[in-house]
Amino acid sequence: MKYVGAHVSASGGVENAPLNAKNIGARAFAFFTKNQRQWFAAPYKEENIINFKSRCEEFGYLADYILPHSSYLINLGNPTDDGVKKSRQAFIDEMKRCEQLGINRLNFHPGSHLNEISVDQCLDRIAESINIALEETSGVCAVLENTAGQGTNLGHTFEHLAYIIDKVEDKSRVGVCLDTAHTLAAGYEIRTREAYEETFQKFDSIIGFNYLKGMHINDSKKELSSRVDRHDSLGKGLMNMDLFSFIMNDPRFDNLPLILETPDESLWAEEIQLLYSLQK
Repeated sequence: MKYVGAHVSASGGVENAPLNAKNIGARAFAFFTKNQRQWFAAPYKEENIINFKSRCEEFGYLADYILPHSSYLINLGNPTDDGVKKSRQAFIDEMKRCEQLGINRLNFHPGSHLNEISVDQCLDRIAESINIALEETSGVCAVLENTAGQGTNLGHTFEHLAYIIDKVEDKSRVGVCLDTAHTLAAGYEIRTREAYEETFQKFDSIIGFNYLKGMHINDSKKELSSRVDRHDSLGKGLMNMDLFSFIMNDPRFDNLPLILETPDESLWAEEIQLLYSLQK
């Protein structure tokens, strides 16, 4: 079964995220565990946690279909000692917030070398950061998102992600989220049946579908191999609807949170229904 949703607002309290998801007909949802533009935030109040859990139960949102996104400020591969320490503290805080809410996964962008250390040194630092976070938390999977490869961002190749996973000590608590727009921009063609199958065979052989914990379903404003991260609404970018039909009819993507991060939130309810309409 497919579980399609969107990255909804948690403004006014984290307990509003499941309500906002229900209002657009989502079967899954994502949200920021705190203000993504700030390093630290006040702890959740007990009422926030209770209301979040009760609304998830009321609306039928199981933990496996909730994929929160960490702050964009976090860089677990930061080349400076102060920078990586601050990022690790913020990441651990977000992992603990997921614990409090009964959520079993946290999505994040791997990190950037900022032209100050080598690619391998940065990947090692990301893996070390994950190991530290996993030691200090329990029950939450660290979910690496593939990137477009913009600037010095790593994680744009399947090999980068596999390298990090290989160095994570608890393999049961690390996973991957694939973003369709990032995948195309990073250089993986997915718009024809043949290319789609080839790309996902590569993913399976290099990383493995057993590590896939979710997907971001986005059209792209930028072309193949552009290395530029710009999402578009479904059918309005450089993808075609064939790709989204492939995904919606592919059992490898059953029972995962499939999350829209398309730019026009007024279209999310319509886009969710559009995706379900592609099922044969």
